[in-house]
Amino acid sequence: MSAPVAAPGSVELCARLGYEFTDIDLLTLAVTHRSYPAEHPGAVPNERLEFLGDSVLSVVVTDHIYRTYPALAEGELAKVRASVVSARTLADVAGALDLGSIVRLGKGEAASGGRNKPSILADTFEAIIGAVYLDGGLEAIRPLILELLDDHITACAEGPGGHDYKTRLQELAARHLGQQPVYDVRDEGPDHEKRFFATVLLGGRPFGAGEGRSKKLSEQAAARSAWEALVDSLDEGSLPPSEGDPQVGARDAASMTATNPPGQPDAIDPDAEATSTRRSGTVPPATVPSHPEESERSDA
Repeated sequence: MSAPVAAPGSVELCARLGYEFTDIDLLTLAVTHRSYPAEHPGAVPNERLEFLGDSVLSVVVTDHIYRTYPALAEGELAKVRASVVSARTLADVAGALDLGSIVRLGKGEAASGGRNKPSILADTFEAIIGAVYLDGGLEAIRPLILELLDDHITACAEGPGGHDYKTRLQELAARHLGQQPVYDVRDEGPDHEKRFFATVLLGGRPFGAGEGRSKKLSEQAAARSAWEALVDSLDEGSLPPSEGDPQVGARDAASMTATNPPGQPDAIDPDAEATSTRRSGTVPPATVPSHPEESERSDA
């Protein structure tokens, strides 16, 4: 009996997934698009695995959001699930895993840009979910799904349609400060494991930070951090100063003198320290990404 032959890139994909297949043939089947068998007699397409993976994905996500978010009504749960398992979300995750480089396509499909088609990427991701489920059971696939979709689940569950923090921050800053937020984004890591880190500036000063698996998600996380800090400042009546404000140094110096008279040791005031943290912009990074848009599945 011949040993199973893994598809090129299987070892790297397993490393990205954090899962090692007992039956490597299942992974090879999972990455075989229906256009491939037409040119390679004997090959089997991944459509049955895709069907299975779609159901497994739905069950795991549904169970997780039901247990984790008891305050969400049935209709809200349905919206969260629909957004998390949408073709667009799955294609984004598949892109982060670089599935396009390993999927087996017919020459015509490959030539027409099939490796970047969202529908093919989403279908392949579902097939891989089905393959891991058959290979390792629910105990293996559940943590993998939740790890890969964690950012998206959190974003959707926090309020579908109501938690676009970039828009909320923009409106709040314009109304109370007459300013527009500015975002500074950097990224770290290799392409298949890249993380993005965003800082939002108000009046030229850092006022919130966040991270995510995409530029968009990191900006939303930073916007939430800044929005919450700005709300706190408004409640306390201490708006963030603009860069270059000549009164900033005077106010800070006066505050320090009032708090610590000359000759007296520095006193630690937790409330003042928290306010100073918000003003300086060293807000702890948030990890709440944006709400992914829902999209309809389309055949490749």
